[in-house]
Amino acid sequence: MVVSTAQQQPPTVTSVLNMLYGVVEQEVVSAAEAMPEDKYSFAPTNGEFKGVRTFAEQVKHIGFANHLYFGPLMGETIDTNSIEENLNGPAALKTKAEIVQYLKDSFALGHRAISGITSENEVTPLPKPVSPFLSTRLAIAIIGAFHPKDHYGQMVEYLRMNGIVPPASRPRPQQQSSQPKPQK
Repeated sequence: MVVSTAQQQPPTVTSVLNMLYGVVEQEVVSAAEAMPEDKYSFAPTNGEFKGVRTFAEQVKHIGFANHLYFGPLMGETIDTNSIEENLNGPAALKTKAEIVQYLKDSFALGHRAISGITSENEVTPLPKPVSPFLSTRLAIAIIGAFHPKDHYGQMVEYLRMNGIVPPASRPRPQQQSSQPKPQK
């Protein structure tokens, strides 16, 4: 048996936030990849669903929100006057490949921004917050992690309405246990 002599590093604000954000990213991106391209225009119509976003708009909205939240920390300028008209993400993105890449790029932006959060600056007020409730790096990281989950829930419903089990809900292969089985 090989024993590692390297000590595991203690968690930091950055490592914990990036780990949690990565969990959200994995679920959202895998759901976006699971929907067939011909279903990206799907939106429920049976029941009280008037005016809801299509699947593509759900995915693009998450990407746009990631830019809205994390962009200013990375030097992106956000035109606050155009937020309402851009809430469904860039209209120019049409194909599944373009939309999924936009989503992945937005999560990469979030990870880069989170990597700049330290225990020293996590609650330092930002000079020009996009919104009063996004006035610290920690607040941005927290909303950046929970906001996609709101839309992930809708994406899951859309997948299931189309007969697709979301990847995070699929059975996992049995893992081999390193523990010996009890003798009978």
